[in-house]
Amino acid sequence: MGLTAASSSADELTVGDFSSSNLESWREKSFLGKTDYSLVKLQDAFVLRAESRSSASGLFRKIKVDLNKYPYLNWRWRIEQRLTTSNERVKSGDDYAARIYVIIDGGLLPWRTMAVNYVWANRAEKYDIWPSAFAGKNSMMAALRNYQDLTATWYHEKRNVLEDSKEMLGKDITAIDGIAIMTDTDNNQDFTTAYYGDIYFSAN
Repeated sequence: MGLTAASSSADELTVGDFSSSNLESWREKSFLGKTDYSLVKLQDAFVLRAESRSSASGLFRKIKVDLNKYPYLNWRWRIEQRLTTSNERVKSGDDYAARIYVIIDGGLLPWRTMAVNYVWANRAEKYDIWPSAFAGKNSMMAALRNYQDLTATWYHEKRNVLEDSKEMLGKDITAIDGIAIMTDTDNNQDFTTAYYGDIYFSAN
């Protein structure tokens, strides 16, 4: 079971305005230790840098997005070092040099919270999807990048979240409640640096 790639842009809804040196509305959540997130200038533009040393923490922003109006999630990212992970499908290998995930809030029933995770995997094949080693089928992983992709190189991504969420979660999801970013290396005691450019939803 796998994904295919996406398409182009018009009306936009900004989620991460890093190029304006803006981290307002983003909050941190730590799982084990702290990944260092900071805005830095790289190639004449401000971006978000994430440095992880055996740590697992993320940044998240609560934002309601109507997927019927803005189905496409757009961003760019790069990593500086590959991880040593050999199997991302087990708990001991659940580390990602870069990850962006879309959250569907379960409200008063937290066990019903779901997520679509777009990950820069190491060994997983591109466009493979699988359940999170920790959260099961409520949090599905999709490998957009892996060991075949270059380090220190920007890659632009565009995903149809309306379609991906139906395929990955098996439900018709028409709105999401938040976006999270995470670079984590706690399970393999690795180190990596990743960069994230602006994140936005678009109509097409």
